[in-house]
Amino acid sequence: MSIRHLPAVLAPGLLAGIVLAAPATASVQQTAAVTGMTSGRLGPSLTALVGLVGVVVGVLVLARVSRFGTGNERRGAVLALVSGLLSLVLGSVFAATADGGPGTGNGIVGAWVAMAFGLIALVLGGLGVNRSRRIGGLGNR
Repeated sequence: MSIRHLPAVLAPGLLAGIVLAAPATASVQQTAAVTGMTSGRLGPSLTALVGLVGVVVGVLVLARVSRFGTGNERRGAVLALVSGLLSLVLGSVFAATADGGPGTGNGIVGAWVAMAFGLIALVLGGLGVNRSRRIGGLGNR
């Protein structure tokens, strides 16, 4: 059989698949999206805020904007590491215990955001600790 005949052979198979799948998709019940702040969304949202604080602190440390005292970027880097780790761990716990998907009011999207912010804050905090270790080591010589 030539490759030119392939669309003519595949088209009836695809059409049959669509026809057979239509009744199955019609019977799926649609659930209404939950709006507002539910009790399931509160924890992941606060955890995402902790992760966002870690990201902001990590960026400030890497930009050498000293808001943590003169020359004390290490404290800010450790703060970014701790808040990133807390956000990553709690976001994972909330994601593992959420009963539904996005839009059900269980906070799964907030948990995903918290894990993303936590991972970013961990990376930025680690870079900040590494930089403060290099700078501190060179200044003591």
